[in-house]
Amino acid sequence: MRTADFDYFLPEALIAQTPVEPRDHSRLMVVHRGDGTREHRHFYDILDYLRPNDALVINETKVIPARLLGVKEAAEPNGPQVPVEILLLRRENATDWEALVKPGRRLKPGAVCSFGGGLLKCEILSSVPEIGGRIVRFMYDGVFEEILDQLGEMPLPPYIHEKLQDRSRYQTVYAKNEGSAAAPTAGLHFTPELLDKVKQKGVTIVPVTLHVGLGTFRPVTVEDVDTHVMHSEYYQVTQEAADTLNAIRSGGGRIICVGTTSVRTLETVATEDGVIQAGAGDTAIFIYPGKKIKAVDALITNFHLPQSTLLMLVSAFMGRETALDVYREAVEEQYRFFSFGDAMFIE
Repeated sequence: MRTADFDYFLPEALIAQTPVEPRDHSRLMVVHRGDGTREHRHFYDILDYLRPNDALVINETKVIPARLLGVKEAAEPNGPQVPVEILLLRRENATDWEALVKPGRRLKPGAVCSFGGGLLKCEILSSVPEIGGRIVRFMYDGVFEEILDQLGEMPLPPYIHEKLQDRSRYQTVYAKNEGSAAAPTAGLHFTPELLDKVKQKGVTIVPVTLHVGLGTFRPVTVEDVDTHVMHSEYYQVTQEAADTLNAIRSGGGRIICVGTTSVRTLETVATEDGVIQAGAGDTAIFIYPGKKIKAVDALITNFHLPQSTLLMLVSAFMGRETALDVYREAVEEQYRFFSFGDAMFIE
């Protein structure tokens, strides 16, 4: 398969710039894989498609304010200060992070950047050629998380041009474990009240963690899909979560993932016959048509960028041609796309 095989036309006007209020009033396209039919509903109607004894798998990762704007300190007195941007991707230890930097040509090993008038500084330690990034070491007094919360900005995707008025809207209501450079956006549609109704219906909510990193920002640049290399991201599936999911599936219930990150997490730890195993570590799993979906029965997801690994994962669920036809219909029906956009339930 070629990357171009996953392209589609999207008018720029359909790229959502702001989230819907309330969260669960976004639209929902329901795709029935059995016969290919579709329904057009609202997200709060998801209750109609969940059954008692289903498992709803959520990603409890929490987005950190990972975007830092500052200056590169001058190498000599009275020298020019260059504006810089650091996007934190993954923590290496107490002081060091893997990050993307701008402007890359000016931020070579040894350069020092300053943020908040010197409240926070970092030194560029080394390059990470495979991602075009850097390893940076922070210097500060106090608690790093508190300083980051004060100085950092939410790392909104580049296609969102509106300023986010409320940080919490780029965070799921169940976000718990800090570490993501981007939100698991399918979960943005849930409210606490809707989750309560899900539980009342007899559905078990099962948390996992995958810290969203460079894979979300990195486009597929190769022509041959098979040669694309995913950037690894940290995941965790507890023994309790694994036991719960295996019991539900063996009892005839479905495993329904909220978001592609939850799918990637479960498929990382699943055996060939679909048994979920507990585990934690880094995953670079890449799911696209032809790859077997071992442990997931249904998926709640947003509408993704053309030629992206996320669209390829969705295509693994329902076939490339069906997926592209669904996307054409979504454009015709004026659905809102990407992070703050509408949702789809692939049943």
